[in-house]
Amino acid sequence: MNLKKFGILPKILVAIALGILCSFFFPGWAVRVFLTFNSIFGNFLGMFIPLLIIGLVAPGISDLGNGAGKLLLITVALAYGSTVLSGIFSYFSCYFTYPYILGDGLSSLGNMDMSNRLTPYFTIEMPPFISVTTALVLAFILGLTASSTPGVFMKGFLTDFRDIVTRVITRVIIPCLPIYIFGIFLQMGAEGHVGAVLGAFLKIVGFIFLLHVTELLFLFLIAGLVTKKNPFRSLVTMLPAYVTALGTSSSAATIPVTLQQAIKNGVRSETASFTVPLCATIHMPCSILKITAVAYAISLSMGLPCDFGTYVGFIMMLGITMVAAPGVPGGAIMAALGLLGSMLGFDANMQGLMIAIYIAMDSFGTAGNVTGDGAIALIVDHIRGKKQ
Repeated sequence: MNLKKFGILPKILVAIALGILCSFFFPGWAVRVFLTFNSIFGNFLGMFIPLLIIGLVAPGISDLGNGAGKLLLITVALAYGSTVLSGIFSYFSCYFTYPYILGDGLSSLGNMDMSNRLTPYFTIEMPPFISVTTALVLAFILGLTASSTPGVFMKGFLTDFRDIVTRVITRVIIPCLPIYIFGIFLQMGAEGHVGAVLGAFLKIVGFIFLLHVTELLFLFLIAGLVTKKNPFRSLVTMLPAYVTALGTSSSAATIPVTLQQAIKNGVRSETASFTVPLCATIHMPCSILKITAVAYAISLSMGLPCDFGTYVGFIMMLGITMVAAPGVPGGAIMAALGLLGSMLGFDANMQGLMIAIYIAMDSFGTAGNVTGDGAIALIVDHIRGKKQ
């Protein structure tokens, strides 16, 4: 079998299953070998995250400057507002329901000794050259400067740097992720924690799927109120884009289908050809919903701050850092790693759990994002018609 044709999701699921299975018979020295790899890989991720933020966010902001105008600003405002409100909706949904649906799973997770008894043989320190916050500010400055500069040097530099970062993600980080996830679940299984984690894992995945459905219904109800069109018919018309995204796991790859279905919904082709590609880059309601829901579960179980003030700042920053996520496999969760560590206090083990649960629903989040793009296109087309 050609492993290159084996997608990232199947690899992650196989890694989880093998990690649990091997934990029953692997000797302690073998477990520590994988812990050593995880320690080095985790330190590499921590070092690379500021570069990742600059390499993805700066050119993403630069690209938003193309075709500037009121319609661009309206579309960006709607997409960002929808993304942030989706994260806030996810936060309050978790706040009111997690204590009931997770119950004992939260206490079991909270009592786990995540620092554990098993330790790596050695580690290699790789401190990041700048902090995550500094990287974000620098990315904003570079992106805004490039978008307003008439020359091509800065934009070309940012594009080349994005290509370098993307290659590191696709050729180093993504291929190593299954081994990293394997090591995390091997460690938890060897220390008797895996049962509590898997029970909570399945409940969280089911709950997030229900939130996705609710989010899409809400988006199309709002679009229906604004445009006076049947929201349920509009949502059904966008379903081919949803199904296509389930297979491609890419907002960018689904653009042709999303564009076609938006036009079938009555959106003028000029509006659709502008809003759909733009929203494929900046409109991430279901991705931020997933990240917030998983992060809240881990924060709650580990005794980390879960107050609204902490999470609303995290959500607002995450809505900006994900602007280039569709161009990279697992891009949304990769963009979130720096904020998870700097704003929510997640360590490497918690980030590994985040990656595992997020990727388990990656295609569903992408499908929700592109379907929601149809609602934004309807609203923007209505606003454009009124202005004309």
